[in-house]
Amino acid sequence: MRFKFDKLTIWQNAMDLGENIHQLSFAFPKDEVYNLTSQIRRAADSVALNISEGSIGQSNPEFRKFIGYAIRSLAEVITCLHKAKRRNYINHEQFETLYHDAYNLMNIMIAFQRNIK
Repeated sequence: MRFKFDKLTIWQNAMDLGENIHQLSFAFPKDEVYNLTSQIRRAADSVALNISEGSIGQSNPEFRKFIGYAIRSLAEVITCLHKAKRRNYINHEQFETLYHDAYNLMNIMIAFQRNIK
């Protein structure tokens, strides 16, 4: 027996992104632990959390709403990545890799959301 979201590619990709962000954030300065580090980790985790929460909801409109929340959380992750890059906590290559992964995930989530009837 499995939960519905276990099979979703968007959930699996969101889980991967969340783990990659978590690992990356260990390199942030200690004085950011309660600021940017915490914020980017929570936002990254929120993507997968919203997908899973929405998938077990009572209706498709509710599921679409939670996918929307996940997309918004992903936008928050991107903003945090921009801040980390501007503050020189991550290099250009790290930024580009995660930005690309997030952009692809966003496009898949938007297409998925549109197909929920």
